[in-house]
Amino acid sequence: MAEPLLDARDLVKNYGGVQALRGASFTAHEGEVVSLIGDNGAGKSTLVKCLSGVEQPDAGTIAFAGREVALPSPTSARALGIETVYQDLAVAPDLDPAANLFLGRELRRAGPLGWLGVLDKKEMRRRAAAAFHELGVSIQDVDVPIGALSGGQRQSVAVARSVVWAGRLVFMDEPTAALGVVQRERVLDVIRRVRDRGLAVVLISHNMPEVLAVSDRVEVLRLGRRVARFTAADTTVEELVGAMTGALSQEDA
Repeated sequence: MAEPLLDARDLVKNYGGVQALRGASFTAHEGEVVSLIGDNGAGKSTLVKCLSGVEQPDAGTIAFAGREVALPSPTSARALGIETVYQDLAVAPDLDPAANLFLGRELRRAGPLGWLGVLDKKEMRRRAAAAFHELGVSIQDVDVPIGALSGGQRQSVAVARSVVWAGRLVFMDEPTAALGVVQRERVLDVIRRVRDRGLAVVLISHNMPEVLAVSDRVEVLRLGRRVARFTAADTTVEELVGAMTGALSQEDA
């Protein structure tokens, strides 16, 4: 396999007397969906925070595109092409889908109007429509507030926003939580399209059948360490659960 795009080794993170990460390692390659799974308290959230610049590890190394990097903030992660879709989506419910796509990165009109802060809503909507079309995101009405859309559509907009701005890698934290079957399948299809664009996708999920349906690889955390790695096509839900609970051990590499 080619060199990993993201290669974290032996990360340690302590919160007072609580050791959230105990030498955790993780890898992600371009053009793949790799799922990060583990029981509650396994360290998944802490690891993702360290890899997206929200938290800084106390020890260990993070390499990106073949060189060791420091991620002191989410801004530094974004500068490398790393974006995150959080479980709470972080969308603005009163804004339309295009405005949410460009939230914090708004386009201004050319010339004096732009100097006065007038936004180029027409161009933002044009680019948003193109991005939604490319990712297969179906929005019935692009002019309504995103809060009026279905859960699956809101989730798809949040995913699309990260993909538009991500150059290399996207973290997706429980992107199908609380969605119905049809909505869930639509979001999983968007994830596959993101992978097919050549980006690395890191999926954090508790839904094991979903993990196997969309992932190329699976990495398992337990008690703050990576305890197993699987090729999704060659494993089962039972094996994943066994690794998560400690009933099935696999040498960490």
